[in-house]
Amino acid sequence: MVTQPDTAVAAAAARRRSPTLRLALETLVFLRGQIRRSELWLVLVAALVGAASGLVTIGIGFAAHELQMLFYNMDFDERLSALQSVDPRRLGALPLGGALLVLLTWGWSRGRATRPVDPVEANALRGGRMSFRDSLFVAAQTITSNGFGASVGLEAAYAQMGGAVASITGRFFNLRRSDLRTYVGAGAGAAIGVAFGAPLAGAFYAFEIVIGSYTVANVAPVIAAAIAGWLMTRIVHFEPMVIPITTPDDYKLAHYLAYAGLGVVCAFYGVAVMRLVGWVDMVTGRLTVARPFRPILGGVLLVELALISIQTLSAGHGAMYLDLTAKLGIGALVFLILTKSAASVISLGFGFRGGLFFASLYLGSLLGRLFAVLLDTYAGASLDPTAASLVGMGAVAVAIVGGPLTMTFLVLQTTGDSGLTAATLTASIIASLIVRETFGYSFSTWRLHLRGETIRSAHDVGWLRTLTAGRMMRTDPRTIAAAASLEEFRRRFPLGSTQRVIALGDSGQYAGVVPTSAVYTDADGEGVVSELTILPDDWLAPEMSIKEIMSVFDRTGADELAVLNDKHEVLGMLSEAHATRRYAEELENNRRDLTGGD
Repeated sequence: MVTQPDTAVAAAAARRRSPTLRLALETLVFLRGQIRRSELWLVLVAALVGAASGLVTIGIGFAAHELQMLFYNMDFDERLSALQSVDPRRLGALPLGGALLVLLTWGWSRGRATRPVDPVEANALRGGRMSFRDSLFVAAQTITSNGFGASVGLEAAYAQMGGAVASITGRFFNLRRSDLRTYVGAGAGAAIGVAFGAPLAGAFYAFEIVIGSYTVANVAPVIAAAIAGWLMTRIVHFEPMVIPITTPDDYKLAHYLAYAGLGVVCAFYGVAVMRLVGWVDMVTGRLTVARPFRPILGGVLLVELALISIQTLSAGHGAMYLDLTAKLGIGALVFLILTKSAASVISLGFGFRGGLFFASLYLGSLLGRLFAVLLDTYAGASLDPTAASLVGMGAVAVAIVGGPLTMTFLVLQTTGDSGLTAATLTASIIASLIVRETFGYSFSTWRLHLRGETIRSAHDVGWLRTLTAGRMMRTDPRTIAAAASLEEFRRRFPLGSTQRVIALGDSGQYAGVVPTSAVYTDADGEGVVSELTILPDDWLAPEMSIKEIMSVFDRTGADELAVLNDKHEVLGMLSEAHATRRYAEELENNRRDLTGGD
């Protein structure tokens, strides 16, 4: 946070430098002050962040496509998953890509104890703080995985770099925690909007998935960033995803009921895919010697799948376009769903880096078409296969990625069909409700859950983790030896000087708490302190969260507890009243950030 003294010091230092440098520093000080005070400046800088995220997204897409052209002998306007044939020798790129990932990971992880943080985790737990270097590493992993043909999407790299650009910019301007979280969402959302040519979908990706809320305070920066990113695609003539397909516009109640049923099917399918990815990741993670080399083994398995079906390669952009207009029977659809699902599960479970965003769109389109064909074959119900494909595309993406409005606007902006959009919204809401009730996670938060985190969305809960016993405790508690006499206690702590004193054992370790009133109500005043100690087995650890702290207070009924380290040495004292007050203060601050109030 920039305070008035900080600004004065910076200005004084600037006057002692060269005129050009002085002007630059004074401009920076001015901008920092304006951005923190003015929503208009906040929006203007968010638009620049969106434009930068758009350019980065375009660059990532071209880099991955260039690798595919190199390894699979493609033309620029071809898509890997839509190729009619691939020389089997070129499929060696898959294990080769796995080997490169192993080397990248080994080189990057040397001396690093922490993992890269994605935008959802950054906003939920870290107040929007992301590492740009770590994000570059994630982008390199994703480009390598997709560029060498693994069945993962580039959306992970898009959102990662968009969020990182926004986070670095926001921290440069010393934005408040709430504004920084908004910027991270705006940058990630702009990147997704650019990838699909759908700025509204990108904006709602930011609201629903990265920020976790839609408020008056965050709508303008997010929309500005999404539009600015989309404008970059027009300036550089980048062609995003467009689905030039017309569908019937005479939707009746029976159609919406059928699409609601499709939403149910998509929900359970999405949960199954996420659980399979987690299970494969867990099983391969138990490998001892071979664990670091999982991507190479995964690449070998992907070669076998690619020999069966070329459409298992890459994210599936070209395959989806191809299959939306093809006449596919039940057997072909089941075959494609199974092989593509297996390829995605193997890619992610064996250590390739990327997302399931576009893979879920492609799988959803296949599942929707299969649903329509089955209804027509066995129930005699007429449901347009193309429309069902697009509705299934949105519903499966909602089940796996989350964000029903995100996927609804994606369908609207890529097809321009309002009737189809309403059907997609119906199926998406059904899928979202079922996944939340039966599973509770999107793919991004499920991966975090497998690592031991408990978050289920991008809602800001990081501030709760700052309310630990170690941070809130009083560090100067009164102490006395447990073997001391009551007479010594009365001499050192007169009545009214303190409510309680911590008793220490012979080795200086915690032995309990002595209420001052109990010492002064003792009739004869004879005896030692240890005879009046309470709570000898109840204390707080410094890393305990506010939730854990309050549960200990509730269980013990104590007003104040000692905070101990691993050796049972006293670090401080924490009262229930102080912990409750700090929690209420932070809760009120968080409420103001959410509502945009003062």
